[in-house]
Formats: sequence, structure tokens, C-alpha cells
Amino acid sequence: MWDLAPHDLSILDFILPDHVEPVAVAAHGADPIGAGQACVAYLTLQLNTGAIAHVHVNWLSPTKVRTTMVGGSKRTLIWDDLNPAQRVAVFDRGVELSTPQEIGVDQRRDMQISYRTGDMVAPAIGEKEALRSMVDEFAASIRERRAPLTDGRAGLRVLDILEAASRSLEFRGAVVGLRAGR
Repeated sequence: MWDLAPHDLSILDFILPDHVEPVAVAAHGADPIGAGQACVAYLTLQLNTGAIAHVHVNWLSPTKVRTTMVGGSKRTLIWDDLNPAQRVAVFDRGVELSTPQEIGVDQRRDMQISYRTGDMVAPAIGEKEALRSMVDEFAASIRERRAPLTDGRAGLRVLDILEAASRSLEFRGAVVGLRAGR
């Protein structure tokens, strides 16, 4: 968990809107080879909006998986870091809610929720080495005398989640509150 999850947690920290933050985490893990620590782990983060975020890491997996899915009410975005031809796919799928006043009495039960399926778009994204981009951004923040896009506070938020997840593992998946805020 401490080896693989920081990557995913850092991405989550970066993409969450400013008003959305994790408030608690529950972690489940297994050590099937007797390594003395969880080699497979599942982290479920509770967000202050009532939504959840889920991270799965597996040190024992014979294949590398680097996929992030962000689902919303209107669209779902999938980032596949291992697919250079289609790193990002945006699916126009969602749920549309109707208020009872918008539909007739006979249709209410069947029609309050309707699912919408649309197109998938795979925008072209130029190839860049991630570490090079990170170094360039950090250097630019120094030259421009501004905070970098990811700063020490972002690192502390990731550490807070990892520490809480470790405590959750010790307590067999108990929900553990987080200290850090945005």
C-alpha cells in the first residue's frame, strides 16, 4: 500500500475540486505470501460530499494496471496510462433525475431515474515524460515565485491517508478519520 497507493492518492488529490476532500478511509488488505505486510489492498475514501473514491493496489499482480476511472452524473472519464493510443476516453453516459413535479403520477415510479448513453470520445494527448513535466512545473513555480501545482501540503494529505489506511488495516477495515484538510 505504501509503495503503490501514493501514486493514485496523489492523482486523486490533484483532480478533486477545491471544495471536495477525503474525510475518512477504510482499508482492507491481505498478505497471502507471508511478507509481513499487505501485498493486496483496497482503500475506500469517504469524501465530504457523500461520494466515495476507491483505490486498489496489488503488489503481486503479474500485469501492471494503471487505470483511473472518474464517474459523474453526466460523463465518465477513463485514464489508461498503459494505452498510448487512447490514454483518455470520455464516455457520455449518465443519470438524469426528474422531480416528481416534472412527470405524471402514472409515470413517477418508472421515470424518476433515467439512464443516458451517448458517444465515447478519445481526445489526442501529446506524449510527455511525466517526471520531466513535473520538474518543469516545479522549476517554473520557482521562477514565477508561486506555489507549485502540487506542494508539500499535497504530500501531507497523501501521508495522512496512508497513515489512516494503515490504522484501518490494523483494525480490520474500520473507518478512520483523516486529519489533513485542503
